[in-house]
Amino acid sequence: MALKVLYSLADHEGGALDHVLGDFWKNFQFRNDVLGEAVVDEDTTPKPEVRHFAERLVCGVAENLESIDRELKSYSTNWALDRMSRVDLAILRLAAYELTYCPDVPRNVVINEAIEIGKRFGTEETSSFVNGVLDHLSQQHRTKSQ
Repeated sequence: MALKVLYSLADHEGGALDHVLGDFWKNFQFRNDVLGEAVVDEDTTPKPEVRHFAERLVCGVAENLESIDRELKSYSTNWALDRMSRVDLAILRLAAYELTYCPDVPRNVVINEAIEIGKRFGTEETSSFVNGVLDHLSQQHRTKSQ
């Protein structure tokens, strides 16, 4: 769900985070599963803890976007951020935030989730690209056991 919000933020200019989050939760219903698949036929409001965690991630990325992007630029050799697909960039930003600012989430969990989300929503190359960038970034912020 956090990925979907971050993806949609690319269409909005500054100050739109509250608006985008409000529209997202108001207009869409999701199953409470790992992928948060959209549904149209049942009342499936996300559990409060799921919504809170997704908003924590989205707000964290938004608040730290400049430093996250600076780090991603340094680890994504030969790829400018504006040349990356929106999905890849949203996945990288989300995972970079978790690796940098969420020490309670284990390194391997962050990277594996990013790879799986990349397989689901990205291209054939997304998972290996995301893995490479995040592996380098994680080496600066985490030990192998974190």
